[in-house]
Amino acid sequence: MTYEELVSSLRPSVALSAEAVSKLRRFATLLNEWNEKMNLTAITKESEVVGKHFYDCLLPCKYLSLNGKKVADLGTGAGFPGLVWAIVSPEASFTLIEATGKKCSFLEAVVEACGLKNVTIVHKRCEEMKEREAFDVVAARAVAPMGPLLEISLPLVKVGGVFLAMKGSGGQEEFNKTGKEISKLGAVLKTVKSEALPNEMGIRRNFIFLKEKPTPKKYPRPWATIIKKPLV
Repeated sequence: MTYEELVSSLRPSVALSAEAVSKLRRFATLLNEWNEKMNLTAITKESEVVGKHFYDCLLPCKYLSLNGKKVADLGTGAGFPGLVWAIVSPEASFTLIEATGKKCSFLEAVVEACGLKNVTIVHKRCEEMKEREAFDVVAARAVAPMGPLLEISLPLVKVGGVFLAMKGSGGQEEFNKTGKEISKLGAVLKTVKSEALPNEMGIRRNFIFLKEKPTPKKYPRPWATIIKKPLV
């Protein structure tokens, strides 16, 4: 996928400025350079970075407004979707949470190179975050199975806010196994948006959960407990 195809594919729902495209190009260059010395992504060809990373990350922006919102990206890794969103939505504020120090160094390099003033990087495990009900939007892409993911994510979402779980073709099967996690954590599934990525790059299923009431303070539990004793 080319940058021109990226722009046209997202139009009119998402308008990418020339400045945003320039910063995405810089992001892709840094991703390739840093990937030579540390494992950030298995996707290195720029056309695939544009399609499998940038386009994929921007799909939710077709139906999820970030304007003026306080957003958290859990387990952001190499900055997906958080850095991509921060580039195209300068009026929103983004907290990127990542447990691996080397990846945080990469994120800081991209933030500096792209002049992003709306990004805060937090070197911490997701379940260790103390900012309960602090974010309008919380997102996670390729972080954990749906059940554990809901438990570590929903406590951070404001009542009335949303959690976006970005999943592939197996997302529905994961969701079907979640049991009572959603209601126990104070949320409901609002909608699921499915779309094929370009050039047969796969299927994306984006699950949007609405936070209806506060999450009980006993959640999230320690990660080892979450995995060993999932909510039922």
